[in-house]
Amino acid sequence: MQLGLPFADQSAQSLPHPHEAPPAQQRLDPRGPSPLPGVGPCVFVRHRRAKRYVLRLDQHGRVRVTIPRGGSRREASAFAERHRDWIARERRRLAEGSVVQSERSALEPRARVELPRRLLELAVRLGLAVTRVSIRNQRTRWGSCGRDGHICLNWRLLLMPDWVRDYVLVHELMHLRRMDHSPAYWRLVSDAYPRYREARQWLRAHGEALR
Repeated sequence: MQLGLPFADQSAQSLPHPHEAPPAQQRLDPRGPSPLPGVGPCVFVRHRRAKRYVLRLDQHGRVRVTIPRGGSRREASAFAERHRDWIARERRRLAEGSVVQSERSALEPRARVELPRRLLELAVRLGLAVTRVSIRNQRTRWGSCGRDGHICLNWRLLLMPDWVRDYVLVHELMHLRRMDHSPAYWRLVSDAYPRYREARQWLRAHGEALR
C-alpha cells in the first residue's frame, strides 16, 4: 500500500505511486536517512518524474519518501510526520503478517508428519483405505477427498483442538464411502464420530479466525 499527496495539496489522499524511473530519473538524497519523531529513520529519494510526495514502507517497515521535482526534504519530512498514524498501522499489519508466516514455517513441517499419521490411524480404525495424503495451504477448505482416495488436508488443522481436527479427518474419510453430503452421508459421519455436531459448531464459531 502506498500513500501519496499532490505536490501542492496539504490534505492526505491515497494515490498510486509514480512508476519507478531509470536510475537517471531518481537518486537517493546524499544526506542519508533522517530520524523523524514518531516515524523513525526515513530514506529520501528524489524523483525527477514524480508529481507528488509518495510515502512507502518496505517489507521490513522502513520508510521511504519520494520527493518530486521542485520539492524539498523539509516538506517531505513534514509529509511523513503527518502520516505517522498510517505508518504505525502499516507496521502493525506487516508485523502480524510476519507472525503468520513464522507460525506457518514452524507448523507446516509438523503438519506433514502429524496429520497423515492421525488420518491413517483413523482410516485403519474405520476400515478404510487412503491412497495418498497431501498437506496444502488452502484458504477456503479444511480438507478434500478425491474419488481415487487422495485426501488433501489444510496445515491449519493443527491450530484447532484435537477433537475438532479429528472430526475434519473423519469427515473426509467418510467421503471414501459416499461422495456427497446426503442424509446417508451424515449418518455415516454420526456413527463414526458422534461429536460431529459439536465440532461443526466450533468451526462455525472459530474457524474463520484460523484462516
